[in-house]
Amino acid sequence: RRGGAGPSDHKAVTVDGQTVMVPVHSSSAAVSPFEAGASGADGRAVLTRDGVRVGDISFPTAPRFYRLQTLDGVPYWKIAQLHGTDVLATTVLQTCVRYGRRATSCQFCAIGESLAAGRTINRKLPEQLAEVARAAVRLDGVRHMVMTTGTPNFTDRGAELLCESAFAVRAAVDLPIQAQCEPPDDPAWFARLKAAGVDSLGMHLEAVTPEVRARIMPGKAEVSVEQYMEAFAEAVSVFGRGQVSTYILAGLGDSADAILDCCERLVALGVYPFVVPFVPVGGTPLADHPPPDAHFMQSILQPLGRMLAEAGLRSRDIKAGCGRCGACSSLSTYEDD
Repeated sequence: RRGGAGPSDHKAVTVDGQTVMVPVHSSSAAVSPFEAGASGADGRAVLTRDGVRVGDISFPTAPRFYRLQTLDGVPYWKIAQLHGTDVLATTVLQTCVRYGRRATSCQFCAIGESLAAGRTINRKLPEQLAEVARAAVRLDGVRHMVMTTGTPNFTDRGAELLCESAFAVRAAVDLPIQAQCEPPDDPAWFARLKAAGVDSLGMHLEAVTPEVRARIMPGKAEVSVEQYMEAFAEAVSVFGRGQVSTYILAGLGDSADAILDCCERLVALGVYPFVVPFVPVGGTPLADHPPPDAHFMQSILQPLGRMLAEAGLRSRDIKAGCGRCGACSSLSTYEDD
């Protein structure tokens, strides 16, 4: 799908049994030497590079729950999306207090794009999420769920909405949940999220140095890295080592050393740093920003993989969420390298 939260402008592709999210609508994808042929009913296709066959790939078929709608006529796919092959993902609130002004919005964010295009609804009610989650588990074998949110305020920063949503889903179906939000003003929200049924928590730094954060995400940068570190420590005391994670976007200007230094601090706290290559999304100020090359990513992921292995933090032990899915980064392959 184009625009919106999550890995927009991507398509899930399975290569040698590993599902990855591949950009298909970005400017770099338009000049890629790789091309996929038409896929059959089973989703299989031939992959070529400069016209030379390099192997077979497959595309996950459309989930069956996408065919359903609520009693009041809202299609299930507008409420939650399938990510990868077995992850249900939703943005419980599709607006953000910072998004409307470029002086405060995150320059990579497209949370409002899918809403403006009519591809989603703004507020996903708890009962709607429970209905869709139950169907996704029953019809498509979904194994865990990600709930993120636009930031609605500068106090709980969406934690209350996530509590209501998680409670409803867990009352309907036994599905591990990761919640994602900015650090709330009161650390008591971490215990409330846990009590509501959230299994793991994501609080996303995105960038790690003050100058890059101020340039790329001027509003969110007002919550400093040190404040994030304090929140991470509080959250780990509630959810446990390895069940708190953060997204770091490589390629926005932070050096490999700066990212690794930050990751070392995070790992010491018991936080899983999910480092992913930045991928531009259409409709954002960074739509034409180039993604990092493979050498830059390897210079981060290889030492980070060793760091995680030595600390006993592995993606497969995360109960739910982006780190467990791993489709947006090859980090997990370095944990056992």
